[in-house]
Amino acid sequence: MKRSLKTQLSLNIAFVALLTVALISVVSNVFINQQFEIYVEKRQEQRTDSILLDLEQQYEEGAGKWNAEFLHAVGMRALYDGYIIKAYDPLGETLWDAEAHDMSACAQVMEDITRKMRERYPGSSGRFTVKNYDLKRNDQSIAVVSISYFSPYFYNDDDFRFLDSLNAVLAGSGVFSLLLAVTAGWLLARRVSSPIRKTAEIAKQMSGGDYAVRIEEKTNVRELDELTRAVNHLARSLSEQESLRKRLTADVAHELRTPLTNVATHVEAMVEGVWEPTPQRLSSCLEEINRLGKLVSDLENLAKVESGNLKLDKTRVDLLELAKKTLSSFEADIAAKNLSVSAEGCCPEVLVDRDRIRQVLTNLISNAVKHAEGNGAIRVILSETENGALLAVEDDGVGIPRDELPFVFDRFYRVDKSRRRFLGETGGSGIGLAVVKSIVTAHGGVVRAESRLNEGSRFSVSLPSCQKEHEELRPRQTHEEVESCYAKFTF
Repeated sequence: MKRSLKTQLSLNIAFVALLTVALISVVSNVFINQQFEIYVEKRQEQRTDSILLDLEQQYEEGAGKWNAEFLHAVGMRALYDGYIIKAYDPLGETLWDAEAHDMSACAQVMEDITRKMRERYPGSSGRFTVKNYDLKRNDQSIAVVSISYFSPYFYNDDDFRFLDSLNAVLAGSGVFSLLLAVTAGWLLARRVSSPIRKTAEIAKQMSGGDYAVRIEEKTNVRELDELTRAVNHLARSLSEQESLRKRLTADVAHELRTPLTNVATHVEAMVEGVWEPTPQRLSSCLEEINRLGKLVSDLENLAKVESGNLKLDKTRVDLLELAKKTLSSFEADIAAKNLSVSAEGCCPEVLVDRDRIRQVLTNLISNAVKHAEGNGAIRVILSETENGALLAVEDDGVGIPRDELPFVFDRFYRVDKSRRRFLGETGGSGIGLAVVKSIVTAHGGVVRAESRLNEGSRFSVSLPSCQKEHEELRPRQTHEEVESCYAKFTF
């Protein structure tokens, strides 16, 4: 049978409290009884010394005789305290004998003490023992005293009442502590279980598709607050993913609808004889079909990169050389816009998949060429970082609004709700930057976008280097050289 968290916590706390109180009570009882036994033993020794002193004071040294009346009083008082006294003078004459004086009283005292000690401590091996003492005055023996008492110790009625009261106090304290602990445990369990129960309810609502729910309850427990923040973050992420999924579906539908509609319209017109199947019209249909093929190819590449099945063939790559070769492939587009381009900087070799990083450079440079103004400039800047290399592609185009920057790496990104391409009618599938991010992430790197509206954009990629593997094979850059690279990189 499953219990609620509150019940489970309450029972566990109650068990721990009960065990703790029981242990404390037992240990306290044992310790106090041990100390009390030591106290009683010392008290018996002191009582014995007191009896001997009282007896010695009854000897009249000048007369050489004992005060029989006071001997009787001392003997009877000691008897009622549990001490049976016999006293003899040096000649062996009886001065006082409690048993001879009152045999029944002595037997009753011995019986009562033995019975009480046996009842209270059944395993006790105590019994009445006799100890003899030689009373002296001026180094002369004046009497031999025999004292019989329950050894090693015995409790009188006051002692038993004290122990009973002590045990009652310990038991009462234990019960009170247990009740207090159970109450505190129940309150604590309720306080802990409430946000957890609320979190479970929110998670259940989220599993049903309601991603707008949030946990507003705050606690003073750090772990519980972290749990609620994590669940709220998960809800926001799922909500964003759901919005992205819907937008992705709409964007894919739009991307497919336009070329399919164009092809269908052209083909239908030619089939029905409205249009002649001229090379120009067939070429237009082929362009739309190629556009569909490129879109499907881009989606396949993105799916391959994001699936985790992408195999990277890593080799040492000179990024500056690779950047220059990639720029040369855009020679026609660069000339058409009369752009000035440059690739400069200094950085260590990186251990990457050459073809994949070439694809990253191609996408970033293509993006910069499309959005650069006529007669503008594109710069590929490389620099060295503490852990690797930093590659940046800058342009002085129209830039990206600040509130749009977090979404530029999303699939089919649109700068607004219209169906224009990112920053204008520039063509493309709209997933190039998503592919860039996935490839860089697969290499253990980070890609970041920075932009200022109407001033330009910069996309920077940091990649781990293989410098440590061949540090002795290349000269170390000076501080001035590194600072020079960063100076060129300033946006």
